[in-house]
Amino acid sequence: MAISSYGKAKPLLRAMRGETLARPPWWLMRQAGRYLPEYRAIRAKAADFITLCLTPELAAEVTLQPVRRFNMDAAILFSDILLVPRALGQRLSFEHDGPKLAPIVSAGELSPLDLGMLEPVGAAIRRVRPALPDDVTLIGFAGAPWTVATYMAEGGTSRDFVRAKAWAYRDPHGFGALIDVISDATLAFLTLQIEAGVEAVQLFDSWAGALSPEGFERWVVRPTASIVSTLKTRFPHVPVVGFPRGAGFCYERYATVTGVDAISIDTAVPSADARDRLQGKLTVQGNLDPVLLLAGGAALKRGVRELRATLGGGPYVFNLGHGILPETPPEHVAELAQILAEPLH
Repeated sequence: MAISSYGKAKPLLRAMRGETLARPPWWLMRQAGRYLPEYRAIRAKAADFITLCLTPELAAEVTLQPVRRFNMDAAILFSDILLVPRALGQRLSFEHDGPKLAPIVSAGELSPLDLGMLEPVGAAIRRVRPALPDDVTLIGFAGAPWTVATYMAEGGTSRDFVRAKAWAYRDPHGFGALIDVISDATLAFLTLQIEAGVEAVQLFDSWAGALSPEGFERWVVRPTASIVSTLKTRFPHVPVVGFPRGAGFCYERYATVTGVDAISIDTAVPSADARDRLQGKLTVQGNLDPVLLLAGGAALKRGVRELRATLGGGPYVFNLGHGILPETPPEHVAELAQILAEPLH
């Protein structure tokens, strides 16, 4: 595939549509957050995290902060995947050790989706889009059904996902009903975001790696393929990125079947394997170790250059293998921006 130089179209969208660029466009998962002092200043103005997410002027400002500071190729909307369960009637709060939900054991415990509870997200998007530079893409997102379901069943984060997996094994019909409810709500949420102005969307399946291959097929691949198919029918111009974190050997199946335009890979995926097994099918995004960004210096430069050398010959978006760590010095992100601006050879 020939490598093209930058044109007038937004670089990130060009890459997600399968074009190979001389310099890969870049953004970082969790690029708006606690590692930035300006984020902490805004966070102090909100009563709690949910208020921050659902106050359009605050969420918009937080979304714009990293783009202003680091000249990234994309802004990702500041929001949270658990706003969807909240809009389905599940009680949600955020404590110092993470999200807390009232765990459910049946989809029947949920209410019909209250899309009005999510409308402030659309209002934030309408503030962000005109404030971005002309060449910067605005990305929206949602949690994929399996990952959102784990939080809803477990009542928060988990190491072993016993409640969610036991429910899926013991009562696949009932668990499937929950997945269907989440899928419908996710479609509605992403539709709201696209209609408000986001130009690409990412589905975060952070706990996809907790499943067996059979479970991965049923609870990750099938719901994702259904969501992507509907999005493509409604919004054929909007690229969809999938991030089935921890999928291992199942990454290839996900890339082949779900219909996503780009696949985000975690740190454990060898970049050469991603090049050989995935990049011929779709755009690859990733997968620098977030700890390398934390470390900075020569190790960071070496890691970035190795990724570019391996994946830069095909459609590629530079990113991390997971979210930026809160302890990361902002100066290291500035260092990363400088490294990515340099010619590879």
